[in-house]
Amino acid sequence: MNKKWMPLLLAFAMPMVMVAGCSKSNQTENATASSDQGTKTEGQVSIRIMGYNSEASRATYLKMLQEKLPNIKVEFQFVALDNFNNVLNTQLQAGEGPDIIELGGEARLLAKAGYLMDLTSESFVSKYADAGLTPYSVEGKVYATPLQSWYEGIFYNKKIFNDNGIQIPKNFDQFIEIQKDLAAKGIKPQTMGAQSWEPMMKQSIGLVNNDYYSNPSNKGFDEKFNKGEASLAETWEPYVENWSRMIKEGILKPDMLGLSYDQALDEFATGKAAMWESGPWAVSTILEKSPDFELGMFPIPGSNEGPGWLVGGPGSAFAINANTKHKAEALQILELTATPEAQQALIKDNAGSSFLKGVDVDLGEIYADAKEAFKAGNVYAPWTAAWDSGNPIVEAYGKSLQEVLAGTKTVKQALEDADQVNQTMRDSLK
Repeated sequence: MNKKWMPLLLAFAMPMVMVAGCSKSNQTENATASSDQGTKTEGQVSIRIMGYNSEASRATYLKMLQEKLPNIKVEFQFVALDNFNNVLNTQLQAGEGPDIIELGGEARLLAKAGYLMDLTSESFVSKYADAGLTPYSVEGKVYATPLQSWYEGIFYNKKIFNDNGIQIPKNFDQFIEIQKDLAAKGIKPQTMGAQSWEPMMKQSIGLVNNDYYSNPSNKGFDEKFNKGEASLAETWEPYVENWSRMIKEGILKPDMLGLSYDQALDEFATGKAAMWESGPWAVSTILEKSPDFELGMFPIPGSNEGPGWLVGGPGSAFAINANTKHKAEALQILELTATPEAQQALIKDNAGSSFLKGVDVDLGEIYADAKEAFKAGNVYAPWTAAWDSGNPIVEAYGKSLQEVLAGTKTVKQALEDADQVNQTMRDSLK
């Protein structure tokens, strides 16, 4: 790929926030900060890590690096997500940049442009499950290794459910009926910060996961979609139409378009709504607002009974700058990261599961109702796992779903909008 396209492509690549599983605290940061992990001593090599997850979410891990790798002085640079690509792109085009880069959906674009080191032959790569490596692979070569996963399901207020005799829904019809019953009792069934385009995008894809991706015969769709040989409008429409009953039944309302993430979180945490879709990064805030909150999460149910699906996958990954002057030391960090101790350190400050083989993470009682979904491996987000230009595609789709909620577009038009972005990005990459 011609590098002159990188400013355009990266402008699309990562305006995403919780798409990559980032904590809400990082969504509102606008500053750029750098922190040295200790004082550099004689003989140490400085390695700069640039990330869009804050230092607080990496604290235990960074401390471990300093203890285990005394030959390296880690300089951690946090750059707020809304400015991350601008800073990174400027540095990379100048032949500079950090030694290690935290990446999300833009990994394939950077790899194709020659900015990332090929890690395929490194021994630590084989320690990760394929599901964690796929989003960071191009034509069979691996360019980054995953950190902890992210996932979203339906948080629910156990007290409201118990007080009203409600069971966890086993299929999508039950999910709809539960919400209609709660509404009839004067209880807001679900809150949603639809001021952001992400929640409807994710929840609708949760149903697509259940009803489309779970069918083995559809396994090749994402590859065809990348090549322009398949479209969302022709393939996903019946599943998204089914999900849109949430709008038609008045469960998701147009006034939610004025509701922010923080306002939706507050509604749920203070007992004003029975359900809210989000992920583990929100738990601490919920419990800070309501220490006695009885919190649970269940997966998004499908049309047929089953374990359900969560939306998620690798949250972000570490890649090595192809132009680093300290290749050996950067590889040491990635090699150490591919150990159970490092994975547990990452998870301690930023909840998630691990893609390192053999690492077992106890997610706790909150996620007990999603246990079967996790056990079945029912966690997927096609835009991060498989699509070449995933982030701009789902942004277009999500924004068009906002128009569906407002009553100015149809589901088919929303999917066609996403298909058009896919075609535009494919044309740009030629």
